[in-house]
Amino acid sequence: MRIEMFTDGAAKGNPGPGGYGVILRAGPYEKEFSEGFRKTTNNRMELLAVIVGLEALKKEGNEVLVTSDSKYVIDSVQKGWVFGWEKKSFKGKKNPDLWMRFLKVYRKHTVRFKWVKGHNNHPENERCDALAVEAAESPNLKIDHAYEAQAN
Repeated sequence: MRIEMFTDGAAKGNPGPGGYGVILRAGPYEKEFSEGFRKTTNNRMELLAVIVGLEALKKEGNEVLVTSDSKYVIDSVQKGWVFGWEKKSFKGKKNPDLWMRFLKVYRKHTVRFKWVKGHNNHPENERCDALAVEAAESPNLKIDHAYEAQAN
């Protein structure tokens, strides 16, 4: 199945409260996801958005086009950096917990990435940004346990 995914992450301060927003679209169906955390980074939220979107797919083997404004996520995959990091057990790299989780779900599908400039009137990117910011500002923020544990 062909799936369109739009993602964005946000952090109020870096680190600070953060959130992500995702739109999944398959044919006529569309679903939105968002979640906020009390202390995290923008890059973690950008990456987590892609992970959550991929994990939400019920069946394996989908063709997924991820549209994101995150050079961090897109370049890490398209330029092959993450696969080199994996070979070195992510030694010295940030967000190894999320990158391992990403690779596990990434390999279940055929995933392509499309970069869009953020805050440039791309309707789905603007919606994901609004979802991410709203999640980051919500009163019931979750704990990004992996981040907080390594930050201390």
